[in-house]
Amino acid sequence: MAKAEEIAAGRARWQARYDAARAPRQGRGAAAPEPRTTLSGQPVDPVYGPPPGADVPGFERIGWPGEFPFTRGLYPTGYRGRPWTIRQFAGFGNAHQTNERYRMILASGGGGLSVAFDMPTLMGYDSDAAMALGEVGHCGVAVDSAADMDVLFDGIPLDETTTSMTVSGPAIPVFCMYLVAAERQGADITTLNGTLQTDIFKEYIAQKEWLYPPEPHLRLIGDLMEYCTENIPAFKPLSVSGYHIREAGATAAQELAFTLADGFGYVELGLSRGLDVNKLARGLSFFFDAHIDFFEEIAKFRAARRIWARWMRDRFGATDDRAMWLRFHTQTAGVSLTAQQPYNNVVRTAVEALSAVLGGTNSLHTNALDETLALPTATSAEIALRTQQVIMEETGVVNVADPLGGSYYVEALTDRLEEEAERIFERIERMGAAKEAERAERAGGGAAATGRDAAEHAIGPITSGILAGIENGWFTSEIAESAFQYQQALEKDEKRIVGVNCHTSTITGEVETLRISHEVEEEQKRVLAERRAKRDQAAVDAALADLLDAVRDPARPNLIPVILQAARVEATLGEICGTMGQEFGTYTEDPRL
Repeated sequence: MAKAEEIAAGRARWQARYDAARAPRQGRGAAAPEPRTTLSGQPVDPVYGPPPGADVPGFERIGWPGEFPFTRGLYPTGYRGRPWTIRQFAGFGNAHQTNERYRMILASGGGGLSVAFDMPTLMGYDSDAAMALGEVGHCGVAVDSAADMDVLFDGIPLDETTTSMTVSGPAIPVFCMYLVAAERQGADITTLNGTLQTDIFKEYIAQKEWLYPPEPHLRLIGDLMEYCTENIPAFKPLSVSGYHIREAGATAAQELAFTLADGFGYVELGLSRGLDVNKLARGLSFFFDAHIDFFEEIAKFRAARRIWARWMRDRFGATDDRAMWLRFHTQTAGVSLTAQQPYNNVVRTAVEALSAVLGGTNSLHTNALDETLALPTATSAEIALRTQQVIMEETGVVNVADPLGGSYYVEALTDRLEEEAERIFERIERMGAAKEAERAERAGGGAAATGRDAAEHAIGPITSGILAGIENGWFTSEIAESAFQYQQALEKDEKRIVGVNCHTSTITGEVETLRISHEVEEEQKRVLAERRAKRDQAAVDAALADLLDAVRDPARPNLIPVILQAARVEATLGEICGTMGQEFGTYTEDPRL
C-alpha cells in the first residue's frame, strides 16, 4: 500500500474511533454536537493531518490521535472528549489548614486533589521527632497518623474525588493511612481512584528522600503493585516522576530517558511478581516537568508517549492499548521561577502550562508566583488555578487534538529527543550488564558471565542498570554536569532570565507571603501526644510486632495488610517506618558523589 493510502486508512480509523466516542452510551444519549470555531467564527475540525493523496514519509511515527504509537495523544477526541484534570498541588501547616485550601480549590473548579507533605512526613518522621524540629508544616502538610488523614479529607468524599499523593520513601504507610480514612468515611476502598507517587528510583537519582536501601523499597513497591492490582484496580500505585529529576538540573532528554527507564524498571518489578503486563502497566502513571523552552517541552511529551508505547508492545509484550498508554501529570517548572520580579512568574507559568496542554497532558498543576519565597498565599494559589482555566476556556486549544502535529520543527525535536533517550537506555543496559558480570565473576561465574546474559538481574536488566547507576553515581554526575553547563551559560549571558541577568530594573515591590508560625508545630505535637495517650497501646504494640515479624519473613506474601492494620489502630508514621527500618536498615550515599 502506498504511503498516501496508509495515511488515508489511518484517517478513516481515526474517524471511526471519534464517531464511536461521540456515540450514544448506555443510559444516556449521544454527546451534544460541539461546533467549534475560532474567536472570529471560523469552523475548526477536531483533528488535522495531511491532505488527501499526500505522501508524508515517516508519517507512521506521527499517526493519528488515539492510535499507536500515540504520539498525538491517547484519545481520538483529544480534549473535546474530556479536558485535562486541574489538579493543584497543595499542603501546608496542619491538616485543618490544608483541608480549607482543598475545599477552596474544589469549590473554584479544581478537578482533583494533589497532596504536598512536609519534610518530616516525607522522611518518615513523626512531628515530635528530633529530626523534625523546625520543619513541621513548612513545605507541606504534617501527617502523623490516620487521624490526620481524617481531618485532611473532612467533608471531601474520597470515593468521589481523585487524589494524588506526592510521597515516595514512606509512601506505603501513608497510603494505608489514606485507606483507613476512606474506610472511616464509609467508602468502598476497592472503588478509590487516584495516584501514589511511590517512585523510589528518582529519590536516589535526584531528590534524595529515601528511608531504606533500594532493595527493601522495591520489595514494598512490589507488594503495593500486587495489592492495588488485585484490590483497588482504578488506583495507580506508582507515579514515575521526572519532575524532580528535571528540577535537579537535568536536560529535557535526561528527564525523558531517566524517567522512562525508571518506568521500565517498575514494569520489570511487576513482571517478576508474576503480574500480567496488560494489568500492571495500567497502574503506572508519570509526572513530568513543563519547563520554559516551549517547543522542546511539547516535543518531550510527544516523544514520551511514543517511546513508552513501543517499548511496552515490543519489549514487554503488551497487547492492550491501555497498557501502552503513557498517562501523565505535569507541573510547571518551579526551578524556572525567580525571586526577582516575582510577578513575571505568572507569565512563565502560563507559557509552561500551555506547553503541557499542547503536549497532551492528562492533568496539570500550575505553580504560584510566590513559590520561590514561601508557600503560596490563597491569592497566588487562585491566580495559578485561574491560569489553567483561562487556557482551557478562552484560548481554543481544547478544540483540536494535537494542533502542532506535523510541524516540521516539533516533529524534528520529537525525533531528536527520542534518539537521545534511546542512547541513554543503551547506556543504562550496558551498566547493568557490567554489574551483573562483575557479580557473576565474584560468585565464580568467571568469563562466561558476559554480554546480555550477564544483565539478567533478579528483577530485570533495566533494573540492574538503574541500580548500577545509583551505586556508581552515574545519574547524579550526569545531572550535575548538565546543571553546571546551564549555570555557565547564564553567567556568560548565553542564556537569559528576565529580571535576573537582563531587564533587571523594576517598579514592583515585595509581595505578601504566607508564613507558617511556630505554633503550628507546637499544636501538632500536642495533638499527637493526646492521640498516643488515648489509643489502645496494646493493639499498637501487637500490630507493630506483627509488622516486624512480617518484614523479617521474606516468604510473607504481602506487607500491605499488616501495615494497614497498624494504621487502623493509630500507629504513627514514625513508628511504622522505624519498625520496618529495624530489619531493612538505612542507606547512605557514597560520599565521593
